[in-house]
Amino acid sequence: MIKVWLRAIRIRFLLASIISVCLGLAINGWQNKTIDVGFAALTFVGVAALHASVDLLNDYWDYKRQIDTDTNRTKFSGGTGVLPEGLLKPSQVYRAGVLMLIIGSAVGAFFVLERGITIAVILGFAIVSIYFYSTRIVDSGLGEVFVAVKGSMIVLGTYFVQSSHITLEPVIAGIISGVLSSTVLFVNSFPDFDADKKHGRKTLVILLGKQKAATVVWIFPVMIYGIIIVSVILGIFPVITIITLATIPLAIRSAKALKEKYNQIQELEPVMQGFVTYSRITGALFVAAFLIDVLLKAPQ
Repeated sequence: MIKVWLRAIRIRFLLASIISVCLGLAINGWQNKTIDVGFAALTFVGVAALHASVDLLNDYWDYKRQIDTDTNRTKFSGGTGVLPEGLLKPSQVYRAGVLMLIIGSAVGAFFVLERGITIAVILGFAIVSIYFYSTRIVDSGLGEVFVAVKGSMIVLGTYFVQSSHITLEPVIAGIISGVLSSTVLFVNSFPDFDADKKHGRKTLVILLGKQKAATVVWIFPVMIYGIIIVSVILGIFPVITIITLATIPLAIRSAKALKEKYNQIQELEPVMQGFVTYSRITGALFVAAFLIDVLLKAPQ
């Protein structure tokens, strides 16, 4: 049963949020040379719970709307399959999603008491958007925007919890982290195109059309690398941050593969795997850059 629940919360996709928390912590350590370990641990718990809530409620609503029973599921798209396969009951998944939302909100409420109104704003956005993500948000074609903002908020919130203030660095880094996550969501929606469209969902891929969307995907890595390069030139990020450019070949290879196979559902799984790998490695290198800079500048 534990295996089923881990599958239901899409445990491997949790890494995106974990990387965002690590990024906020790394930037705080880089700037302020301090870390509150207790607050860091609580942040991981709260963010993990909120992330799990999104995925559980998404599975519930997609099953109720018959989207997940009308699509070809892959390792990266079409839901987790726990409801269509009868491994869990819809009511169980819904209650678990709400419970995770309550746990994440409780952690957030603690930080509101400790850090004030800024965390309250971030928490309020998280609660409302998580609950309505799988219905009104995605149905409005704003799924990728939500995921990008969510990633940004995680980085910024983590940094603020540690430092009690906001600077330019975590804001820009948050945008990068958010765009990395939205890239994965964008590509993973290609196999679900027909089922999503049939049941009234308006993903960005549906709004653009698959052929145009397969070209538009280049905007995501160009934006990410462009922001990083400009930030290094302006002295906002340490020079070592350019190590993230090591994933450019992977981004190019994945984007080219999408252009060739966007309409071949069975061939899209390795393409999606490529984008997930690109996103995670770029995020991890981004985190590592700040940690390496701290070590390089540490007193000998």
